This record gives sequence, C-alpha cells and structure tokens, in this order.
Amino acid sequence: MVNDTMRKFGFPETLVREYCHWVVLLRPAQVTKGSLVLCAKSEAESFGALETEAFAELAKIVPAIEQALKCFCNYERINYLMLMMVDRQVHFHVFPRYAGERIFDATSFTDSGWPGPPDLKSVVALNADILQSMQDALERQFCDSSV
Repeated sequence: MVNDTMRKFGFPETLVREYCHWVVLLRPAQVTKGSLVLCAKSEAESFGALETEAFAELAKIVPAIEQALKCFCNYERINYLMLMMVDRQVHFHVFPRYAGERIFDATSFTDSGWPGPPDLKSVVALNADILQSMQDALERQFCDSSV
C-alpha cells in the first residue's frame, strides 16, 4: 500500500528500506546529513490507530535506523519528530544530530539547530545525482546492519 505521505517524500525513488508495515525514505530536503522519513504504509492518521504488528515492527526498525545512521554520519544524538500537521498519515522525521559539519559527495551538512531543536527551515536540497548517491549509501548501511 502506498499512501499520500509516502508519495510526498518521494516513494519509491527515495526508498532506503522497506518493511512489512513501514518504509524508510531518504528525506529530499536534508535538515542534517542522513535525514530520513519513517512512514507507516497504512492510511492511519493517528499513532494509536496503527495495527499492533506495526508497533511491534518498530522494535526491529529503530535499532536498524540508528545503527545505519551511526555508520553513515556518526551522529551524537538522534531525533524522531512525529509532526503530522500537513502530511496526515503516520510518519516520523528522523534527524541525526551533531555539532560541526558532515560532508557527503563534496556537499556540506551542518546542524544549524545544534544543540537545540532541529532547524527545519535550514535544509540542503539534494539534486537528483546526490539524492541517488546518498540513498544508495544509506541502503548499503542497512544491508550491512546486523540488526
């Protein structure tokens, strides 16, 4: 099942990893290096409306995300934001957080909100080539994950 929120964040082109009840997407507008969107595949518009199995699957997905991002950008903290103000289906924005700068394909990523809340207006918009390259790199990190 593909919902509007998944489409908004570029599914299937931005797909990093697919699970039974969730997809992990690369966020085209990178707040920090490796910003992701964890989207439920269902049409549920509230966290509590998800199936029990979707909750159980998060126990497998969250450690995989954290391990993959740790290898990818060596974050210091990680934030999961469930905002759902515009995009109605259940999803989290996942932001690796860090002091300083991270580089990918000669592109600089700074966490302009560090050490406070993420600055959602300060983003790096990825062109198609860098988006594909970053998606591939993150996909490899998930494949190498032992979780």
